[in-house]
Amino acid sequence: MLYRDIFMAFFRSGMLCYGGGPASIPFVHREAVERYKWVNNEEFVEIVAIGNTLPGPINTKMAGYIGYRVAGIMGLTIALIGATLPTAALMVILLTTLSHFANEPWAMGMTRAMVPVVGVMLSVVGWQFLVIAAKGLGWPITLIHVVVVAILITFVIPHPAIVLAGLFVWALVGQGLLEKLISRKKKPAETHTEAGTSVEGDE
Repeated sequence: MLYRDIFMAFFRSGMLCYGGGPASIPFVHREAVERYKWVNNEEFVEIVAIGNTLPGPINTKMAGYIGYRVAGIMGLTIALIGATLPTAALMVILLTTLSHFANEPWAMGMTRAMVPVVGVMLSVVGWQFLVIAAKGLGWPITLIHVVVVAILITFVIPHPAIVLAGLFVWALVGQGLLEKLISRKKKPAETHTEAGTSVEGDE
């Protein structure tokens, strides 16, 4: 039953997702978080963030990790098969039998019609990510992060994975250093307060 659920979850997310890459995130979220509750929203955000810093399609990375977390090596294998094999087989079939329809107006219209649908789904997941981030950081800091990252990705850094890797390093190292600096500044103030209290007590 569990193996079947793993296969069907990533089979559906792979078959129903249109456009690949980030477009698969809402579908995996629906299966792993909403339907089967294998991970919660916060854990899913972490999976997406770390997955985007690594090379390769995000759908297969999410499938591999979630499958392994749920059912070990067998779960990882089944999740990857469900995410990749059906769509790969369908790709071969379509390209070998229906490739001559690629330039037909109805086929091109179908492709264009799916773009706004995927955009809306990504926006919904993006909003959920912002709400989760705001719970931990607060809205002002979250919005500052959004603006800074948007500027970096648009004008400075050519690939978002570099930004994600930098944020990951900051979360591991920079945050700890910042907390140490803050604690060092607090210690002299506390010492001064204690000394003042002691003098008043002596008087």
